[in-house]
Order: sequence, then C-alpha cells, then structure tokens
Amino acid sequence: MSEKTSEIVQLLAPTVESLGVELLGVEYLPAPGGATLRLYIDVPAEAAGQPARTVTIEDCEAVSREVSAQLDVADPISGNYTLEVSSPGLDRPLFSGEHFLRFIGQQAKVGLKLPQDGRRRLQGTILRVADGQVVFALDGGEFTAALDNIDKARLVPDWEALGLAPGKKPGKGMNSGKQPSNKPAAGKPHAE
Repeated sequence: MSEKTSEIVQLLAPTVESLGVELLGVEYLPAPGGATLRLYIDVPAEAAGQPARTVTIEDCEAVSREVSAQLDVADPISGNYTLEVSSPGLDRPLFSGEHFLRFIGQQAKVGLKLPQDGRRRLQGTILRVADGQVVFALDGGEFTAALDNIDKARLVPDWEALGLAPGKKPGKGMNSGKQPSNKPAAGKPHAE
C-alpha cells in the first residue's frame, strides 16, 4: 500500500464505518489530467443471528456523499480526480492478510511489485497466511509471496459453482468434438 493510499484509508475509514459499512480498501490511480480514487466497501462480518446483507447502491451513494465532503475539506489529493465507490463484487480485491485468511481455499489472481522466482503474476489457490506471507498452491507445488510484495490481488470467481458458467451445447456453432481447423469451409472462396 502506498503512502498516499494509507493516508486516505486512515482519513476515510471512520466516516465509512459510521455509515454502517466497512472500508475494505482503496485504489489510488494517478493519471495525467486526473486521478481515480476507488473505494471498496463491504458490510461488516455478520453478527450471530442477524440476516446476511450485501452492499446496496444506497450504501455506495451515502458513502460517496460523505466521503466527497470530507475529501473537499481535508484535500489529500492535489489536482482533479474521480471518486468511485464500489462493492467488492465477485472478483473481490484482497488488500490485507485478513482478507487472504478469510478466503483460504479459493483461487486468487495476484500481481507482484517485484518479480519472484521469475514471476510477476500468478493465479493459485490460497493455502495459508502466516508471518506476513501468503502461500498459494501453484503448478503442483507451493508458491510463497510476502504480503508487502503483493501489488494487487483479486479472487477468481468459480462461475461453474455459482451456476453462471456459459453452457456448452453441442450443435450449431460447435465442432462436435472435432479439433478446430484453420482450413476454409468447403465451397467458400479463399485467397491462395
């Protein structure tokens, strides 16, 4: 996490929590002509006996209003920027060791700040988190990355388990189990 991002998290977390949601993390993306400040919010972990709830558009709007006013007063970002407030979504970003711990056993895509074992990017199953390290199942073995070397990480949704994977129906448009061919279809003109 950059120094600017840490400063923004410390500034905004109490405001976000006062609205009944928690600040999962912040992405600050500077760019010529205007930066983007993206806040990810989530509902706090369910208390025993309370029904599960998700982030609503109303939550995002309320956080945007309050945070925007606070940013105008504190002015931690010089120049123009766009404020975005979002729920974590199915491909939830992972910002801390606690986030990795919560999703042990799930797939994550990870980008590293510095190359490690010849890799800058990886996708593997989160196995464990300890001593500032995250261990992933990767290529039949284990890969350990230091939390402070992880630039970005997101869960990889299991679309099939969610029932959202596109169905493959043999027939029209499918090759009925045959290998794809680069040959032109019979009777179609082609350049030689």
